[in-house]
Amino acid sequence: MNRLVLILFLLMLAGVCQGQHVLSYGSPARFFEEALPIGNGTLGGMVYGGVGVDSITLNDITLWTGEPAVVQYDSVANARVLERVRKALFEENYREADSLQRLLQGPYSQNYQPLGTLTIDYHRPSIPSLYRRSLLLDSATVRTDYMVGDDAFSVRYYCSRPDGVMVVDIENCDSGRVAFTLGLDSQLPHATSLSVGEIVVDGYAAYHSLPHYLWSKHSFWYDPSRGTHFRTIVKVVGADEIEKCDNDRLNVKGKGRITLLLSNATSFKGYDQNPCMGDYNYCDIVRRRINNALALGTDSLYARMLEDHAQLYSRVDIDLGSTPDSVLNYTTDMQLLRYTDLGEMNPDLEETYFNYGRYLLICCSRTMGVPATLQGLWNEHVLPPWSSNYTTNINLAENYWPAEVANLSELHRPLLDFLKNCSRDGANTARGLFGVSEGWCLGHNSDIWAMTNPVGAKTSDPVWANWNMGGAWLSSHIWEHYLFSRDYSFLKEYYPVLCGAARFCVGWLVEKDGYLLTAPATSPENKYITSEGYAGATLYGATADIAIIRQCLMDAKQAAQKLGVDSGFVDTIDAVLRRLPPYRIGANRNLQEWYHDWADAEPTHRHQSHLYGLYPGHSICDSMLIEACRRTLELKGTETTGWSTGWRINLYARMGDGEMAYMTLRNLLRYVSADGYQGADARRGGGTYPNLMDAHSPFQIDGNFGGCAGIAEMLLQSTENGYKLLPAIPKAWPNGYVKGLRTRTGETVDIYWQDGKVTLSTATK
Repeated sequence: MNRLVLILFLLMLAGVCQGQHVLSYGSPARFFEEALPIGNGTLGGMVYGGVGVDSITLNDITLWTGEPAVVQYDSVANARVLERVRKALFEENYREADSLQRLLQGPYSQNYQPLGTLTIDYHRPSIPSLYRRSLLLDSATVRTDYMVGDDAFSVRYYCSRPDGVMVVDIENCDSGRVAFTLGLDSQLPHATSLSVGEIVVDGYAAYHSLPHYLWSKHSFWYDPSRGTHFRTIVKVVGADEIEKCDNDRLNVKGKGRITLLLSNATSFKGYDQNPCMGDYNYCDIVRRRINNALALGTDSLYARMLEDHAQLYSRVDIDLGSTPDSVLNYTTDMQLLRYTDLGEMNPDLEETYFNYGRYLLICCSRTMGVPATLQGLWNEHVLPPWSSNYTTNINLAENYWPAEVANLSELHRPLLDFLKNCSRDGANTARGLFGVSEGWCLGHNSDIWAMTNPVGAKTSDPVWANWNMGGAWLSSHIWEHYLFSRDYSFLKEYYPVLCGAARFCVGWLVEKDGYLLTAPATSPENKYITSEGYAGATLYGATADIAIIRQCLMDAKQAAQKLGVDSGFVDTIDAVLRRLPPYRIGANRNLQEWYHDWADAEPTHRHQSHLYGLYPGHSICDSMLIEACRRTLELKGTETTGWSTGWRINLYARMGDGEMAYMTLRNLLRYVSADGYQGADARRGGGTYPNLMDAHSPFQIDGNFGGCAGIAEMLLQSTENGYKLLPAIPKAWPNGYVKGLRTRTGETVDIYWQDGKVTLSTATK
């Protein structure tokens, strides 16, 4: 190898090892939780970076099982069930109420599906003499750089939003030989066709499926004339020789650089449209993308991708302090391990984690009406954990906590558009299942088809299956988006969705003990123990329900007043707000989760839904209530799952407790092994995987977004009337700056500080 090329190669390796915008690793990924994500908001991949055999697992955010369906309700029968549930509750017969609740459960959500796997087999030893695998957050690019013998190779992977393609550039840095066998496969029913320089895969998802926790030999129903179909094309560019070989693969040879262009399109065309009917030609769409990418050329594709990504990513800059080079010289996974085991101070790792959250949201939330799933965009399982669906009792909301404050307001819109979709079926659910004639509601789970019914199929435990506050919770994102963006036309368009959620809340409340409260209610996924010793889920007046309803009604009122509409409904809201039960402090000085001061069946439970009014809501401001929230978290302890830890960072920050917020951030950044790793030193539990993805475990992306939002919440908090600078700054960040955060006053704020005190701040509209 040319000596100059070797020197430049080594310098390049050093240049991608460090910094708050880089994740770097010293070996290829063996497991999903070590692979590195790329995505353009619709098409995504997990890059393994192998030297002998490389693979990229693929996803398309519109590829789900199922098809549009409207649940048919027997409203008369359901009204009788509701009457019986309420009678049982008001007679304090909670066992009977739990049993009856099951009769209000409907079908399960559908499953988000993997698209396929691109395989590049180099037919060479898998152990290189030098190796570096990196994710460059500011350029949305994964790179692998390594030496095999005297040859230095550099592979670049990225997804272009403007052009709808994934690009893999494989380069021999000394213009030497490049050779490999290329394959494209899918776990779904499919057919593969080959032509010179191209592989085409046509496949389809099941038209109906069951979740993983109900697995059987009949979890999927396939029919080639039903369900969502897809076409994936991978095109080889720059090769000297291409020949077909066995198993639907291509042998590819060339010199210098060979580029792979990959694109996909599905037949999904809307939550309420049959994906197998109509004249939507997804095959033409994917062909046009490939042809356009060929015409542009690799350099133009990369430049266009960089410009598009920078327009979003460059809006925020953060510096939480300096990390010694001796620490930064370690790879990211080793930094995370040392951060966990040795307690090393590493503000660069914390900055990287914040920037990674912004990067992930850019990669997975740019398809209108199809928000980030429980795993964002990246899922390798046909039966993914919890269907990789939209879990609305915290997880979907947490995905979008950083969207506004981190100056990525446009990326909030897929969720808000999804709510508009849900509001239509949700009105049917409100009327037919819950007997509420106005407004709409949303249950615990949903999917790309915007289903809104409680799940459980009349058999599952109501502790998680029966909950109808998803619409009220998520609709508050509409008012949040308005406050941050001050987009009046948006508020006017989406006000009916927010107002509809509020109208459901008003219609759902019933009178008890002089209050208006919910009956039946559950506090998501948690159980109480009555004074008689019964461990139950169904109750009346759950604190979480009342907090969510209070916030939804306050937001709807402010939106109506801003628009100058619905004055009569504003009066109704005022009257209802006065009659909601107050927050209550229990005998343990904690904020009561239950209407009565009952014990928790699981005192350290991961859910803290009754603290909604503190964060993300804004109704807990009284110092005594804040202390009760603090006491609640003390009783729960510090051991919890990834997304729950992310939420707790925000809760402590909202309390103004920077030290507990920071300690909780360090808990979130606790090293967890890849799920498939079975070594004696395996790490399990909640925290962060080697690729910095959130460990629930298994992987859920909500913890990444909760942690990102939590760091912002420590540095800046706001209401529509003003903002606080450094409200929860910890001692670990004595000096630093953050630029580009947004406030609910509609301003962009830069903050500089030394010794924990603001030295300079600017705000611009």
